[in-house]
Amino acid sequence: MLKSTNCGELSKSDVGASVTMAGWVHRRRDHGGLIFFDLRDRSGLVQVVFNADVSEETHRLASGVRSEYVVQVHGVVGARPQGLVNPNLTTGEIEVSADRLVILNSAETTPFAINDEGEVSDTVRLKYRYLDLRRLRMQRNIVLRHQVTAFIRNYLDQQGFIDIETPILLKSTPEGARDFVVPSRVQQGKFFALPQSPQQMKQLLMVAGFERYFQIARCFRDEDLRADRQPEFTQLDLEMSFVDSEDVREVIEALMIGLFGAVSDKRIQQAPFPIMSYQEAIDRYGSDKPDLRYGMELVDLTDLVADSEFGVFANTVAAGGQVKAICVSSAGSYSRKKIDELTDHARSQGAKGLAWIKVEAEGVRSPIAKFLSENELQGIQSRCEAQQGDLILIVADQAMVVAETLGYLRVLLAGRLELAESDVLACAWVVDFPLLEWGEEAGRWHAMHHPFTSARDEDWDKLESDPASALAKAYDLVCNGMEIGGGSIRIHDSSHQQMMFSALDISPAEAQDQFGHLLEAFQYGAPPHGGIALGLDRITAILADESSIREVIAFPKTASATDLLLNSPSTLDQKQLNDLHITVVERKQMT
Repeated sequence: MLKSTNCGELSKSDVGASVTMAGWVHRRRDHGGLIFFDLRDRSGLVQVVFNADVSEETHRLASGVRSEYVVQVHGVVGARPQGLVNPNLTTGEIEVSADRLVILNSAETTPFAINDEGEVSDTVRLKYRYLDLRRLRMQRNIVLRHQVTAFIRNYLDQQGFIDIETPILLKSTPEGARDFVVPSRVQQGKFFALPQSPQQMKQLLMVAGFERYFQIARCFRDEDLRADRQPEFTQLDLEMSFVDSEDVREVIEALMIGLFGAVSDKRIQQAPFPIMSYQEAIDRYGSDKPDLRYGMELVDLTDLVADSEFGVFANTVAAGGQVKAICVSSAGSYSRKKIDELTDHARSQGAKGLAWIKVEAEGVRSPIAKFLSENELQGIQSRCEAQQGDLILIVADQAMVVAETLGYLRVLLAGRLELAESDVLACAWVVDFPLLEWGEEAGRWHAMHHPFTSARDEDWDKLESDPASALAKAYDLVCNGMEIGGGSIRIHDSSHQQMMFSALDISPAEAQDQFGHLLEAFQYGAPPHGGIALGLDRITAILADESSIREVIAFPKTASATDLLLNSPSTLDQKQLNDLHITVVERKQMT
């Protein structure tokens, strides 16, 4: 080894020790007779002093060194002079007096400062990701990710789970997002698909009798990207036999509580995690992934304004819609301009408009107040528990539009008003999801989770008579307003699976072609089983206080699914295309 110790591991107990270190020059300060380096390796920083009185040759060599040079330093650990201790460094009480310096490699001026966490464009960061990853924040994030996966592996091993790899080259199947496909060279005209998740393989492992499986699995989806999406991502994939929903939730909840305590200083808001139905989450928070760190719950005003002289409210209720509100505390100072901006946000979510009422010392102020009776105004204030200085925002529309609009405004305003405590982890289970959802464009039912999710025992008969009311044995784990995991009890017998395919308008021939291997496996004694997939990227991002999962992935893609570091995706030469039996046809621009 070129070093005897790591930079960030030295402390006052090492004073007097002779050490050899190697790393990057983080900062350099030249004070004439004294030159100071902050030497950096993965463990952290330590200050190194080059004194011409100690070694004139070493001091001369140090004068030519610049930031990001890779160097080896030998010296003696000493206590920093009184008044010069740096409380911001774990090594801030000591420094190393160097007597030997070896330049292992020089460095050009970097495109951005490694020792400065200032803003750098995403394009530059991703093009030079190997430099971006040198920055202390990114080093912490990647180390945190390692700690998360290491804890998960050790914990599940102790719980009797077996880590089993499943194939990356699979078969393309309908449902879900668009597949990434891989052409086969030896099977002309045929394609593999990269797994969106190991769903079918882990169910087959349950049929195989392994009972408790897990995997830190790579997954791929060819879909439009957002801040919390990447074309390739990582999940904890887990499956258990002879269980029901509560058993899976119990294992995962214990895992998450243990994980949070092991790798984070954040406080868990409530344990055991609260459990709410999908409908309750929509009714109270306007979202199936509610952020429980703050209140501002949706308040139903429908019955209060059903007979109102304000036509927007009365007509909406008569048409089977809802009128709901959120009460924003201490937002009475919101100007008309800011409220108009909120109205624009409401319209972007599909609402026709946004009504508002300010509660002031002199009474209420609102453009709709003249259309509401005194009893209606008092009833709205009372039900919203509105106090002086509060702002009531009201949406009247069909139920889902109301929920999505107020749910969106709730999150938006909580962010602006800084209502969510960053050091709190508010987790909850959302259960009893609809089994199916109607797709207007396709004109048929789709599985809300996936086609292998079991209906509740009492709901199987509803698949033919009333599909919309059938509920699933499904459960999502949410944390701080993000879904960090989702799972279900699976269908484990062929008859129920065929019922599900029929409800999804998948013909027996299609089912056999796409899922014949699974249907056949069920005929050989498949145990009751269920599982979950947890988003490793999202969990790490929450723990690292990052808004995007890209900040906890070593080599992510851009929003357009490109890799600026490797310049991929790229074209293939003609020989490769010929080997794969592929002809590239240029699409003509539409005029």
